[in-house]
Amino acid sequence: MDRQAWIAITLCVLGLVGWQIYSATHVPPRAPITAAVSPTPTVANQPVATASPAPGISPAPAATATPSPAESAPVFAEKTETLRNGDVEFHLTNRGGAITEAVLLNHVAENGQRVVLNGTDRVPIGAIVEQPDARALVEFAVARQDDGSVQFERKTAEGITVRKKFFFVPSTEKKDNFVAEMDVEFRNDGAQAYSNAGYFITLGSTHPIHPKDLSSYTRLAWCIEGKANGIDVNWFAAQNYPLVGIQKRAAQPIYREKVNGAEWAGMTNQFFTDLVTPLNAKIGELWARPFDIKQTEGPALLGVEGAMGMPGFKLDPGQTATLRFQLYAGPKLYGRLAKLEHDEAEIMNFGMWKLVSQFLLNFMNLIHGWVHDYGVAIILLTACVKGVLWPLQNKANKSMRKMSALAPKMQALKEKYKDDPTKMNQEVMKLYKEHGVNPVGGCLPMMIQIPIFFGLFSMLGQAAELRNASFLWVHDLSQPDTIAHIPGLGWPINILPLIMGATNLWLMRMTPKTGDSTQQKVMMFMPLIFLFFCYNFAAALALYYTTQNLFTILQLYQNRKQPVPVLEKVAPAGKRPRKGRA
Repeated sequence: MDRQAWIAITLCVLGLVGWQIYSATHVPPRAPITAAVSPTPTVANQPVATASPAPGISPAPAATATPSPAESAPVFAEKTETLRNGDVEFHLTNRGGAITEAVLLNHVAENGQRVVLNGTDRVPIGAIVEQPDARALVEFAVARQDDGSVQFERKTAEGITVRKKFFFVPSTEKKDNFVAEMDVEFRNDGAQAYSNAGYFITLGSTHPIHPKDLSSYTRLAWCIEGKANGIDVNWFAAQNYPLVGIQKRAAQPIYREKVNGAEWAGMTNQFFTDLVTPLNAKIGELWARPFDIKQTEGPALLGVEGAMGMPGFKLDPGQTATLRFQLYAGPKLYGRLAKLEHDEAEIMNFGMWKLVSQFLLNFMNLIHGWVHDYGVAIILLTACVKGVLWPLQNKANKSMRKMSALAPKMQALKEKYKDDPTKMNQEVMKLYKEHGVNPVGGCLPMMIQIPIFFGLFSMLGQAAELRNASFLWVHDLSQPDTIAHIPGLGWPINILPLIMGATNLWLMRMTPKTGDSTQQKVMMFMPLIFLFFCYNFAAALALYYTTQNLFTILQLYQNRKQPVPVLEKVAPAGKRPRKGRA
């Protein structure tokens, strides 16, 4: 391969890697939020989002919709209930009749406490609000039912009885049962017809569980026709590109958008999510707002709170409308989410490497089921991938050794035609053809590994299975393996990326030289660039890359034991000698 091609391919690979990691880790500056934020959110008894009506509910014509004024929330004593199984404990409150937080009983946060979803005291999950940014929550009567469910009830000034029931959905799952249901019933006990223009269901809030979690995963997400969409905390920042003098738009205080029938919506961070899925309606509007979470040490974390707009309806006297909502509050376990029926697994948002990421994640979990150690599972996964690519790598190594043997002749041609680049390239390609050397043969394994690398990057970046999974000195494979910090500078010392960089250098020194000095200089910088990109990423990625390098080094040692290829000219295809006839 000529110099220009090598440089182009190398820069493309580095650009892809750099952009993928930069976009996942970079948080642009955000304008301060000027809107008043109180610790307790707003809930009223009716809403104003319009969308297609739910099945079985008569749509309310826009001209006749008569939402009543929002009620001011009276002062009342808070009453709470809990709903618990072996995996999750929901804390419910009579303030809005909703879930204040979901405690994951088998998942540990950074401080050794259990992971708590929506634990910011901002807005509950499942409250019915007139406007998404409302802050006053009305009082519901609360009672535990004989079947273990928790029921909330209140009556509005218009004579509408609102009844909400929370319960766990029966499941055959022996573990990882994070699914509950919220049924909402509107009954017109008044003497007049009632019209509602629409309302919002609050989705709660989300923020990073660990200070080192990637902020780009802190987002409002939704799904339309099986495809996930979303906005993360970076969306609210000003979109500026100072290097090219472009300012796309100013910072945004809120996000509010009509959607065409979303199946579900929810709040998610890097490893956990809470999803709300209307089972007999569609979502018509989405809303989100960022907020800061102050820490005792370090900069403030960024969080997002959200709500989804539901369609309006009309009730005649004595008529009842019932809406059902599925609730998922738990880790982003692809295998568990894939068993749900409304494309909830799309919350993983693997992007363009979706098929590769899904396969690698399922395969890693399959291996873990045998060895019960995720570090060993990643090593065995790497061995399997390397085994599939082994024959291709052998051919690539053979091609590179031939190119290395051709280096003196190539250098002579470059000297001879240094003033005529076109002629030089023609003669170099002719030389390759005469000796049966494929100039791109050494690139094929690298090109095949690009989707594997990015598939792993996307998968390992949000695989909740790796949280708190230890391996050797690594305490958590989902985080950098920091063992100490450099005194005075505070820079982390991460061992696995350093080992990865060392094996990269070792591998570069063993790779046959092609004779192109520019290409060699570019390749020399690749170990440092990959070290920079992966240094503060999940230790699992560095473990994979280090293991792959060691297997490649082993293969190169094996290839070196084979005879040095003899350069022989290959007869042209049209002039090959024919075998005599019998």
